[in-house]
This record gives sequence, C-alpha cells and structure tokens, in this order.
Amino acid sequence: MKSLRVLVIEDDPRIAGMHRFFVEKVTGFEVVGIAQNLEQARELVKLMAPDLLLLDLYMPDGNGMEILHQLRGEGQAVDVILITAARDAADVQQALRAGAFDYLVKPVVFSRFEQALMRFRKYHQQLQPGETLEQKDIDELSHSLQASAPAHSTNVPKGIDVLTLGKVRQVFEKVNPDGFSAEEVGERIGASRSTARRYLEYLITTGELKADVIYGSVGRPERRYFPQDI
Repeated sequence: MKSLRVLVIEDDPRIAGMHRFFVEKVTGFEVVGIAQNLEQARELVKLMAPDLLLLDLYMPDGNGMEILHQLRGEGQAVDVILITAARDAADVQQALRAGAFDYLVKPVVFSRFEQALMRFRKYHQQLQPGETLEQKDIDELSHSLQASAPAHSTNVPKGIDVLTLGKVRQVFEKVNPDGFSAEEVGERIGASRSTARRYLEYLITTGELKADVIYGSVGRPERRYFPQDI
C-alpha cells in the first residue's frame, strides 16, 4: 500500500525532527518535507502534494491558520493536524471549524500522536474515490472525527488547577535533555516545590511525563522529570 505523504510545518528544528521521527515510527506514513515558515510551507504543498500537514500555529511569519484557511478556500485535497502550544478554547474552536482533522497540544506524547495518524489512515482509506459507503461506515467516520478531541481535557482531579497545569506543561515545551526537578519547575511557574511536584506527578499519570532518579556526585538522589518522547 502506498505510504501517506506528510509535510511537517514547524519552525523549531528539534521539534520538527522529533515529529519526523514519530511519523516514521507509524506504518504507512512518510515525511516528504519540513517547512520552517509559512512561505516554505506554501511552496512545499504545491511541490510535494502531501496528503497530510502537521502544522504549528505559531510561525515566524504568521499564524498557521492562514495555511488552513487557504487550503480550504482553494479546495485542495490535503488534511491538517495541528500540533501547537495554543490551548485557548477560541483557537481550538477556530481550528476545528476550519476543518482540522485533529488538534494536538505540545509537548505531544507518542501514543497520542500515533493515535491521530492511525485515525487519519483509516479515514483516508475509507474515502478513496470510487468507494461506496454505507450509513454505518459514515457513522463510524463521524464518530472517529468526534473522538479526535484536543489532547488535554479540562476534566482534571480535585486539587489540580487547569491554568497552573498549563504553566507546568509550558516548561516542557523547551527541550532539555537533563529534564527538570520539581524545584526548577516551581521556580519557573512561581509555585512551591511541593506544588510543582503534585502537578508533575499528575502528568506522569496522564502519560505526558516520565521521571528518573539522577545520582549526583554529592548529596541526595534527585528526581527529575522528562517528556515521554525523550
């Protein structure tokens, strides 16, 4: 079966490389290019004719929604999965109304990334020209798209504040191979070490983070936190 062609639109080279790595781990997909700004993205869409764009909203020369609106206005046969740090409800609503297939919030864990691509593969296979769909097939496609909700729900346990949780997630948007301690995260979000640790441990339960114990040359072992994909 022919691989689905993916164009990564991301201005951070390390994040773009990580997304390429994720794509290549999923059977049936290949990355045909990486664009670091919207101008490059427009050129590569025309040249490479991708099936799917992995699109960041915040680009150095504009907002990624410009590309999405342009594609929809021109009726181009390419789909879009947004991968962005934007968590505002208005951004999510605008993207979904404009026809984004899925919306993933950075930092993305591989399991959620893989789920999005597998859903897209199934969707793409069922909507090939000449295929005839029964009502149950259409219902299944519809339900699959409805299930493609933003990766981070606002339904969080008691004691976890959504805004504070968002600040903790933002700390891990900057790639750090050494990870972060609870104390370091607390300093960055303006909270105590114990508060930061509570949120970090919660993100471990959601599968977004992992922890490791680092043994330094002096002092007690330190628990440090990393995104799941590192």
